[in-house]
Amino acid sequence: MNKKDLDIAFKEAVKRVNEHKEPFPADTLLKLYAYYKKATNDYGRPKSKKAIINAFKTNALFQVKNITQDKAKQIYIDLVNNYFLYRK
Repeated sequence: MNKKDLDIAFKEAVKRVNEHKEPFPADTLLKLYAYYKKATNDYGRPKSKKAIINAFKTNALFQVKNITQDKAKQIYIDLVNNYFLYRK
């Protein structure tokens, strides 16, 4: 997939997530969070009011620190596609 197609597919995946009304499982949500942050080059600190949530988010970000921005986009797309394909 070329860069332009990757960017379009990523934006479509983000839109699907944002339009989804049901809650995501916590592990999926953390993965989506980390890959989105890496894909968008957003390295701001987690801003939850609960320290434990910030800890989980920080850990998720740490786990994706060594992948490229494009790889993060592709993993995010795959995660979204698989979630919607296999959910009940």
